Amino acid sequence: MNHYFNSNENLNHKLRQTEYIHKFTKFEFVTDIGVFAKSGVDQATNILLCSLPELSGKVLDLGCGYGCAGIVAAKACGRGIDLTMSDVNGRALELAEANAKKNGVEARIIKSDGFENIAGKFCAIITNPPIHAGKAVIWKMYAEAHGHLEPGGSFFAVVQKKHGAPSHQKKLAEIFGEQNCRALHSKKGYYVFECRVAPE
Repeated sequence: MNHYFNSNENLNHKLRQTEYIHKFTKFEFVTDIGVFAKSGVDQATNILLCSLPELSGKVLDLGCGYGCAGIVAAKACGRGIDLTMSDVNGRALELAEANAKKNGVEARIIKSDGFENIAGKFCAIITNPPIHAGKAVIWKMYAEAHGHLEPGGSFFAVVQKKHGAPSHQKKLAEIFGEQNCRALHSKKGYYVFECRVAPE
């Protein structure tokens, strides 16, 4: 069975174009079958984007799908952002690259299972984690995110309450320290967490 968090290059194509408006800026995305939220930007990602503070420096969209979160963040959530987008799904990455160009955003595209092929550190990492990949996968992702952040850098994740948001919050507090984690959003069943690495 194919999942959006697997590599789906061999599926048939069914391209469609969707629109998304954030902070009065319109974005256009091309999606396809075999990728997450192919019908348009999902509610969790929308809440994540609306909750982000202003970003700058090196930003990683981890598990980027067709690129909506990273592209919107780079264009509407800060200045001077050096964007990297990664995913294990090759089809999603092709779309992310095309969508970045379509929306006038420069981005580095990396095929990677979690942080497998990602080097260096970032000022911010954002993700709508692949819940159905299982907690073992996501806990590893959270732990490795901590090691890929600059001092003072932030990790942002959105999780629904029905998908175990309290357990995610507990795990993030174990990794980053309870004093370094907070919920930016906790309404209507959606949580957005920010976890920071202490500055040196």
